[in-house]
Amino acid sequence: MARIRDRTEDFKDVARHTAVSLGYDESKLAAIMASFIIHKPRERSSFTKAALKTLESIGALEQFILNHRKDYVEMQRTTEQERDSIEHEVTAFIKTCKEQIDILQNSINDDEANSKGWLGRKGDNSNADTIAHKHGVVLILSEKLHSVTAQFDQMRAIRFQDAINRAMPRRKLKRETVSKSADISTPNKSDIRELDEIQPEPLTVQQQLLDDETRALQVELTSLLDAVQQTETKMVEVSALNHLMSTHILHQAQQIEHLYEQAVEATKNVELGNKELSQAIRRNTSSRTFLLLFLFVLTFSILFLDWYS
Repeated sequence: MARIRDRTEDFKDVARHTAVSLGYDESKLAAIMASFIIHKPRERSSFTKAALKTLESIGALEQFILNHRKDYVEMQRTTEQERDSIEHEVTAFIKTCKEQIDILQNSINDDEANSKGWLGRKGDNSNADTIAHKHGVVLILSEKLHSVTAQFDQMRAIRFQDAINRAMPRRKLKRETVSKSADISTPNKSDIRELDEIQPEPLTVQQQLLDDETRALQVELTSLLDAVQQTETKMVEVSALNHLMSTHILHQAQQIEHLYEQAVEATKNVELGNKELSQAIRRNTSSRTFLLLFLFVLTFSILFLDWYS
């Protein structure tokens, strides 16, 4: 048998001579020869492009949070409006990334629905592996987004805690001011009573109205401060609940991934079971044929022996 000869070098020489005869310059000739060694990268699928774009968006979000961390946490650097603007931008960014991940998940569900038949998958194992790989990509993106949102939740908790800490001394100071003003108002009333004989009656009524308005304003401000403090406390609790909910959602995503793997394995087991059933049916048919043939031969032998005897 003749030995197989590698003609790759001969093909390269022919390609070189043909390129030179066609008048190619050195750059084109080098590109042609390099194409034999360096293969062009495969064109990425739409899912891969979308996943890379989502990953870049999450990376940009993380970089934005790191760049504005001090501006958001340290109260003396920026105003409340600027911090609210940063929070609004981060929230919009997170929503956009979540929508992109949902689009990827929906595309996987569509591919999975199109590849399913009556009892399982129509395609081979490569299709199932591709879908499982896509599920893994979506899970990694979800975990990455969850870690970034957890960082921002920590920053938000620090901001709300600082706001509560700043509100508590003001509340105590306000109460002390109200108590002092109440104590001071008592001698003022006695002085006013002593001066009632000297001052005219309209001035006394006007002073009394001003005192009543001042007390009402102080009570209103105190109640407003209490409401603000309760709102800030509830916001901190809501932020903690959001973080807890995102953690549970991530855990559910992992459970769904595990269930998906079990479903793929169950589908393979069903296919193997169908094959075993088919083989068992064929074996049963062959055994019946053999049994009938054996009975026929046995009957014929008995009849022959009876006739012979």
